Amino acid sequence: MTDKTEADVTGAPAPQGKGDPGPKTIGGRKLKPSTLMMGHGYDPMLSEGSLKPPIFLTSTFVFPNAAAGKRHFEGVTGKRPGGAEGLVYSRFNGPNQEILEDRLAIWEEAEDALAFSSGMSAIATLFLAMVKPGDTIVHSGPLYAATETLIGRILGKFGVKWLDFPAGATREQIDAVMTQAKANGDVALIYLESPANPTNALVDVEAVTASRDAIFGDARPPIAIDNTFLGPLWAKPMEQGADLVVYSLTKYAGGHSDLVAGGVLGSKEHINTIRLMRNTIGTICDPNTAWMLLRSLETLELRMSRAGENAAKVCAFLRDHPKVDRVGYLGFLENGGDPRQADIYRRHCSGAGSTFSLYLKGGEAEAFAFLDNLKIAKLAVSLGGTETLASHPAGMTHLSVPQERKDALGITDSLVRISIGVEDADDLIADFAAALDAI
Repeated sequence: MTDKTEADVTGAPAPQGKGDPGPKTIGGRKLKPSTLMMGHGYDPMLSEGSLKPPIFLTSTFVFPNAAAGKRHFEGVTGKRPGGAEGLVYSRFNGPNQEILEDRLAIWEEAEDALAFSSGMSAIATLFLAMVKPGDTIVHSGPLYAATETLIGRILGKFGVKWLDFPAGATREQIDAVMTQAKANGDVALIYLESPANPTNALVDVEAVTASRDAIFGDARPPIAIDNTFLGPLWAKPMEQGADLVVYSLTKYAGGHSDLVAGGVLGSKEHINTIRLMRNTIGTICDPNTAWMLLRSLETLELRMSRAGENAAKVCAFLRDHPKVDRVGYLGFLENGGDPRQADIYRRHCSGAGSTFSLYLKGGEAEAFAFLDNLKIAKLAVSLGGTETLASHPAGMTHLSVPQERKDALGITDSLVRISIGVEDADDLIADFAAALDAI
């Protein structure tokens, strides 16, 4: 195809590319994600030379000709694989969302990515795309409480079953659950969360992958993993065999506690399956949120690095405090931590993150006293923002989890979850010290 006249003659759609996405290598050097976040996937010449992408606040897009419209809808509806080859309608795609998806995929070296209106809409769309009545989901535990609710209470109403293994399970324990699940019928999805929320227990993704491959052979179900706590800087689970990576982009990717969004990254084959479901139920994020995420991704590495450095200093202080029972911080695994967890950490992680579990001596009264006396850290759920946050999982995010399951998973009344931000580390230590003294 050479020009619009040829398109008119042949009936094929006119060219509608995304412009020059920019280089990914220079002189044979592969550019780092932190560099590519500044411009990859966006051609200023398509937007009047604007350095940054404008916010495209439109519900629909004009087709260059009727043939182009038909071909785009063939992609949108799944009649032709690969999705639309141009812009169609904002429930399906948009310039801001497509640039965001291009940049998200870079962090994990994934073939493709999708952006969603929230982390839970990403997870729900993934499940709806992958499972059918009678299928079984195998998952690690604990999961984020809303994810467990979605699997057990909502999908369960439609005949979807589940089996789980603890986050720190050994290969033998994983094999046993996989074997039982296979005997129960079709296993549609293996879903992991590592580190587990809120206990910070790591899942051995390599062991899960090996177990899946050995037990299911060619009929192996995809492995999806929630990488929100450590990704994309400190963990890249696709390197250990995961097929799909899920994010609450609200957290580190957004990182300023001013937006809600989600993402799924993976192979084109799996992403296209999920895209069809997203096109149908409309769980794409809006263009303004996508634009804000593009801004945030430019400083992602800087923010996560500073927060990680702060967390190491704060946890070193908390570990030795007389009113602290223990600190569930991944950085302590190398020195006297659980050997199994330490082994997973060495193989899977490049950093300890900035979110951890703090177990105080006492129970709910002591945890509440600590939380109520914080001055810098804010009493709020969520994590991965520029500010330090603290919450009480047993009484807040995991309140709906049955007590016996909370007991089994270590979600106690003395547990406080803390997400360290980018403030001055010594100021944060002073804040925690004063709050502990007030217990």
